[in-house]
Amino acid sequence: MLLLVDLDGVVYRGQDPVPGVAELLAQRVAAGDDVVYVTNNSMHYRADYVSRLAGMGAPVTADRVVSAPRATALYLREREPAVQRVLTVGASGLDRELRDVGLEVIAAAHVAERMGKEGLGGWAAAGNPDAVVVGLDPQLTYLRIAAATDCIRAGARFIATNRDPTYPTERGLRPGAGSVVAAVAVASGREPVVIGKPEPLLLDAAARAVGVRASDAIVIGDGLGTDVAAARAVGARSVLMLTGVSTRADAEALPPELRPTALAADATELAAVLRDLAR
Repeated sequence: MLLLVDLDGVVYRGQDPVPGVAELLAQRVAAGDDVVYVTNNSMHYRADYVSRLAGMGAPVTADRVVSAPRATALYLREREPAVQRVLTVGASGLDRELRDVGLEVIAAAHVAERMGKEGLGGWAAAGNPDAVVVGLDPQLTYLRIAAATDCIRAGARFIATNRDPTYPTERGLRPGAGSVVAAVAVASGREPVVIGKPEPLLLDAAARAVGVRASDAIVIGDGLGTDVAAARAVGARSVLMLTGVSTRADAEALPPELRPTALAADATELAAVLRDLAR
């Protein structure tokens, strides 16, 4: 059985592990299941997840972590071969994933600095990029948005790692990549190609990592509008964990065809649900 497991709000919340989940996943792998982690978080490089998850006792190797930045990089390499130079609005993890597949990366932070000093347009300062990739940028500024929108208006492809409006931390919900993407979309007048959940591209890339069809997986996530919707998009079953952004009331308010296959309030309930789904 293939488990496609979200991270934020499922395995951990901010720096705090969700009790029992890492241990349960280790048990499932020992029993023969495949676990691939699929996260819309666009700030981190996949090696960072390996050390963090291993420290929690979760089963993990680098090839079993497929983040939205990783899936974005694979999408550009495999489906947009004309794209060679990329302007990024995001964090360093996004830049590293894109460089790993051979793309030339120009960070919007550097372009914004040139624009502020020299009065250039973003397109000129960035050296005519082929695409603009937007993720979560904790240091977002007006000039970074301006650089991205200048390039998109000039013809660069507009790619979004994901459109999550928020993400869960130990201090509560914080603005997600979707808030940054929305600013660039409004200012540029363009809509992006979206890689992360609820679009199917991320889950498809994760399933390919172990040679399984995404439709044969069980998606475990905390978001009705992201994880559960993505599972539905690829024809997979889903388990909504009530440890992150969506609540039981949220799920019960949906029409039956939009609800997850099952709900779990904690690791104990998740273990029972997975036993039932494996039958």
